[in-house]
Amino acid sequence: MNKLILPRGINRRRFLKGAAGAGTAIAATSLFAPAIRAQAPTIRIGYVTPQSGGLAGFAEADQMMIQMFLDAVSGGLAVGGTTYNVEVVVRDSQSNPNRAGEVAQELIVSEGVDLMLTASTPDTTNPVSTVCELEQMPCISTMAPWDAWFMGRQANPANPEGFFYTYHFFPGSADWFTTYTNMWAQLDGLNQNVGGLWPNDPDGNAFSDPNTGFPPFLANLGYNVTDPGRYANLSDDFSAQIAQFQQNDCDIVTGLMIPPDFTTYWTQSLQQGYRPPVCTMGRCILFPSAVEALGDQGHNLSTEVWWSPSHPYTSSMNSMSAAELAQAFTEETGRQWTQPIGFTHALFEVALDVLSRSADPKDLDANTDAIAATNLETIVGQVAFGRDNVPGFASANVSTTQLVGGQWRLADEGYDLVIVDNQTAPEIEVAGEMEAIA
Repeated sequence: MNKLILPRGINRRRFLKGAAGAGTAIAATSLFAPAIRAQAPTIRIGYVTPQSGGLAGFAEADQMMIQMFLDAVSGGLAVGGTTYNVEVVVRDSQSNPNRAGEVAQELIVSEGVDLMLTASTPDTTNPVSTVCELEQMPCISTMAPWDAWFMGRQANPANPEGFFYTYHFFPGSADWFTTYTNMWAQLDGLNQNVGGLWPNDPDGNAFSDPNTGFPPFLANLGYNVTDPGRYANLSDDFSAQIAQFQQNDCDIVTGLMIPPDFTTYWTQSLQQGYRPPVCTMGRCILFPSAVEALGDQGHNLSTEVWWSPSHPYTSSMNSMSAAELAQAFTEETGRQWTQPIGFTHALFEVALDVLSRSADPKDLDANTDAIAATNLETIVGQVAFGRDNVPGFASANVSTTQLVGGQWRLADEGYDLVIVDNQTAPEIEVAGEMEAIA
């Protein structure tokens, strides 16, 4: 893999910062913990997420979780005998991969951040992480399948190499595959025919890979897969795919769609008389709003559950339980909890832990070393790099977290996400059994 490697202690971030030009105007949001004293040094954390555009739902808890982090360091962050002020500089990727890379570059070169955080699908995490690796900037990312993050950044996927500065925590595609098929196995009478809807984007290409993706995984279990091929995000007509699924008598439809595409697909499918007993979709129906947009046609749609109020984990930052964090979000915003709340919170938990353990939180190499040594119990479970539950080529950079299966159930005041399968994580309680779509 091609890398720009400069001598330790000299990197492009430090070199280019001097050439960035004084007085350059950059629109950014900076959030500060109250100053400890005017002359105290300041740690600057860069944070890139999709706060607008098609992926904005992933970032709806950003402001609240950042404020919790700043509250935790409001008295200053004491490291090695020095007390630091802390600043979070926030940039919006606008759900655009090119924009994500651009603002990451600005945060490094023009804002001089000491640590980068990023989240929410490979469209954001991958370009930000790629820029950080090039610029030798320590970076922590989450909310993208780890293999889409790792393999999607390889110069030669056949011979994958690890990274020096970029680290990631989240489940991988194999966790999705296992969770989905565990849910399906609860239902009697299904045929083994599965229709797949995977877009032409990093997530979709990883999940549909003919060698390592869902199709060969399903084939090994005896399923027959109908794969109409990759489609473009924001498509407005899925008639051809629906016709193939009907023709091949698919009892199960699965995929990894963005919310507007799934709304289009599911509406057209029902209009054309195709209502499969099982529809298990990743990404698109993570959020209550996406299911509510379907009216009463979202009942028993199934999806992955990375985090919920039922998860038995506690914040290392403020000792809140998962249930307490979800409730706090609802009380502050008036909205139902969503899964990204836990991982956004955990991202700042890990950042706080890293900076607290760093030999020098103003030194990029020291912060990188601290990330690599992370072993922390968070509100999403353990985050620890170097474990043996990840392939050896990726283990130094990746920490997996738990994944279970859930269904949306229509309730008196909207939809509830009910955990229906926990075979992959028995410590997370189930609240119901898998049901077919009537």
